[in-house]
Amino acid sequence: MYRTSAWIGWALCFCASLAVSAQDYPEDDEMILDLIREDGTQPETGEEPSAEFLRCNKAAWRMPGQYLVILRQGSHESHVQRTIRRLRAKAARRGYLLEILQTYSGALHGFLVKMSSDVLHLALKLPHVHYIEEDSSVFAQSAPWNLQRILQPYGGTSENGTYKPPNDGGMAEVYLMDGSVHSSHREVEGRVLVTDFSHVPEEDGVRVHRQASQCDSHGTHMAGVLSGSDSGVARGAGVNLVRVLNCQGKGTVSGALAGLEYIRATLLARPVDAVVILLPFTGGFSRSLNTACGHMVATGAVVITAAGNFRDDACLYSPASEPEVITVGAVNSADQPMALGAGGTNFGRCVDLFAPGDDIVSASSDCSTCFTSRSGTSQAAAHAAGIAAVILSANQRVSPVQVLQMMLHYSISNTINLLSLPETHHLSTPNLVAAMPPASAANNTNGELLCRSVWSERSGVTSTDKAISRCRQGEEMMGCSSYAPDGVHAGEAINESGGQMECVAYNGPGGKGVHAVARCCVTSDLQCQVHTSPQPGQDAECVKPQHHLTGCTFWSAGQIWSGSRPHHGDRRRCVVKDSVTSHALCCHSPSLECHLLENTSADKEQVEVSCPSGWTLTDCNAFSQGSAILGTVAKGNSCHVHSGAGADGATGIAVCCRIRPPDQSAAAPH
Repeated sequence: MYRTSAWIGWALCFCASLAVSAQDYPEDDEMILDLIREDGTQPETGEEPSAEFLRCNKAAWRMPGQYLVILRQGSHESHVQRTIRRLRAKAARRGYLLEILQTYSGALHGFLVKMSSDVLHLALKLPHVHYIEEDSSVFAQSAPWNLQRILQPYGGTSENGTYKPPNDGGMAEVYLMDGSVHSSHREVEGRVLVTDFSHVPEEDGVRVHRQASQCDSHGTHMAGVLSGSDSGVARGAGVNLVRVLNCQGKGTVSGALAGLEYIRATLLARPVDAVVILLPFTGGFSRSLNTACGHMVATGAVVITAAGNFRDDACLYSPASEPEVITVGAVNSADQPMALGAGGTNFGRCVDLFAPGDDIVSASSDCSTCFTSRSGTSQAAAHAAGIAAVILSANQRVSPVQVLQMMLHYSISNTINLLSLPETHHLSTPNLVAAMPPASAANNTNGELLCRSVWSERSGVTSTDKAISRCRQGEEMMGCSSYAPDGVHAGEAINESGGQMECVAYNGPGGKGVHAVARCCVTSDLQCQVHTSPQPGQDAECVKPQHHLTGCTFWSAGQIWSGSRPHHGDRRRCVVKDSVTSHALCCHSPSLECHLLENTSADKEQVEVSCPSGWTLTDCNAFSQGSAILGTVAKGNSCHVHSGAGADGATGIAVCCRIRPPDQSAAAPH
C-alpha cells in the first residue's frame, strides 16, 4: 500500500493558521481551541503567550494525531531535547503517551510527534515553541501512466504533466454496480452516493473476516478510477453505488438483474439526461443478464462492462457478450494485452476496445489517505466509463452508440501486438486503446461520419452454413463484406429482418467457415436502403439521385467468391459477373459525398488501400481475375485484401465517404 501515490514531482500543501482568536472553525478545531483557552497551565516566566496551531487548508489531506512542533528562530538542539522532555512529562501527568518520530536541526529546529490532540494545548504553551503544524499529505503532480495514456494523442496534459481532460464529467451520472465503497476516502469523499440498494450473496466459507478494508477494496478502487480527485478520469462525475458484490467480490446474475431494475426504477422516478452504468464484473454467458443490459441501453443509458480476466473469448461471458454493451479489455503501459498470473485480458470480436488496466494506482480502502495498485479489466472498464462521462458532459443529447463511435474514432490504433492471442482471434479483436477525445471534438457529435466494423462469429463448415452480423440500435449499415480463413466462401448478401439490415456471409463448398463483417456508421440524419440485382448477372444500383453508393455485396451459389467491384458515376451500381447476385447499399445524409479508391498488386498476398484524412471507409471490397480471395478486412480507415498464399494478385477497392464541411466544395479523396 502507498500512503501517497507514487507519482513524480511534489506540491506542498498550503496551511491555514488557526490562531486562538480566529473565527468560524469546524467543530473539531473549536474543541482544540477551547482546550487551549480553558487549560490552567500558564506560559513559563519570560515566555510569550501560546504559540500558533496550523492545519492544512485541505481537510482530506490532514493527518490527525501527527504534529510538527517547530521552535523559535535561534533555538538549538538542546532546546529541542528539553522541549521533548517537558512535553513527555506534562502528557504523562495527564495519562497520555506520545511517540517522537523525527527531530529536525537544519532549516528548522523541532520535532515530529505522534500524540493525542488532547495534548496539543500543553505543547502550545511550552517554552521556545513557535508554532505547531498538523502533518499533512503531499502528492506528486504528474499524471500516472494510465491518465497520461488516455490524454496523450490529443495533448490533454499540461506542461508540468498534470491531467487536464476537456471537462470533468460533471454533467453525467454514473451508476457503479460493485461492492462497498470507503466513501470517506479523500479521493472520493463527497463524490459517491451509497444508495439503499444491496443484493449480495453470503460469503463462501465457514469463517469469513468481514474487515471493512476487504469489503470496500474493489469498489473503492473503482470509484477512485472513475472520479477520484487525483486518480480519477472524470473528477466531477457523481457516482451512485449499487451494491451487488459481497466482500469476496462475488455476486449473482439474479442480484445484477435486481440492481439494473433498481437503476431503471430510479431513472424513471428521476430522469437524468446523461447516464453511464458500469458493471466491472463478468460471469458465464447469461441470456437474462445480456437482455437486461440491452434494455438499459435502449432507454438511453451507456452501459460499460469488463471483458473478463480469463485470457479467453469474451463472447463466452456476460454481460461482455451483449452486443449493445461497450465491452472493454485491458492493456499495460506498453499498450500490450494485460497478463494476470495464469490469466489475462479477454479478447475477440465481443471486445469493443481496450483501456489501461495494469498497475493502476487508485484509492485504497485501508485508510482514508491510502492508495494501492490493482490490475484487471474492471479497471479498464472504469477508464472507459470516465471517458464516456466526459463525452456526455460535453453533449447530453448523444446516444449510447454515438458515445461508442466517438470512443472508437479517437482511440489509439494499431499499437497492440495481437500475436500473443490465439490465431483465430487476430483479425476480429480490435486493435484500439481508449483515448480522451480532444476538446475541439467534444461538441461535434453530428458533424462527422463515424464507422466501425462488426464481426460475426465463424459459421459452420457445411455448404449451407452462413454467418450473420448486425449493427447496433441507432447505426446504419453502409457496407458488408466476408472473410474465410481458407478462402472458400460464396460471398455475402444483405437481408432485412424485423426492420433491421443483416450482413450475411455464405460458406463455400468444402469451406471451413466464414465471417460476416458489417460496416456500421452514424452521422446526423443518415438513412440507408438496400437494392438487389433484378436477377443474377445484372448489376444492382442506387435509384434515387440523392443517394450515394456506399457498399456492394456479391454472392453466387455456384462458384467460389473472387470479388467484384462497385462503380460510381452517372450510374452508381455494383458491377457483377455472370450468375452473381449483388446488393447495393445506398445512403443519404445532408452533405454526404462518396468516392472510390483502388490499389492493385500483382505479387502480394495482401493489398491495402486507405481513405485519406477527413474521409471515412464505408466499404472494403476486392476484385481478382483468377485467384480466390480470403476476404477483405477494414482496419480503421484502411481496406486490407487477403489473397492467400500463391495468389496472383488482386485489386483492393475502398469506398470513402465524408460529411462535406460547410466551407468546402465537393472533392474526391486523393
